[in-house]
Amino acid sequence: MGVTGPIRVVVAKPGLDGHDRGAKVIARALRDAGMEVIYTGLHQTPEQIVDTAIQEDADAIGLSILSGAHNTLFAKVIELLKERDAEDIKVFGGGIIPEADIAPLKEQGVAAIFTPGATTASIVDWVNANVRQPAEA
Repeated sequence: MGVTGPIRVVVAKPGLDGHDRGAKVIARALRDAGMEVIYTGLHQTPEQIVDTAIQEDADAIGLSILSGAHNTLFAKVIELLKERDAEDIKVFGGGIIPEADIAPLKEQGVAAIFTPGATTASIVDWVNANVRQPAEA
């Protein structure tokens, strides 16, 4: 059965990080590119994010983290998706993430990491190219 309609992305701010401007910019760029975006707001737990993604039938979760807790929070979201049999929901993220942490995050299952300076166009292009592959559409 093919999936139809626009790509659905949950954009979330996990943890105690209170800076959400970047997440809102990305949410708007994805929306303007024709995607359905569900923005969860600040201070979300990994459980809340995964629950929202499953309830909203999301194709992807975009996490924005500036607090330094990316290793813990990304891992928890990936773990919860596995536990809920929802590994088909791709996880990508961005924020202040040291270069040394990117490879380990990808090994855990994070599909892409966007660091400061990444353009909204590059993120939109990545989502269009990597979420909901043609074999699934």
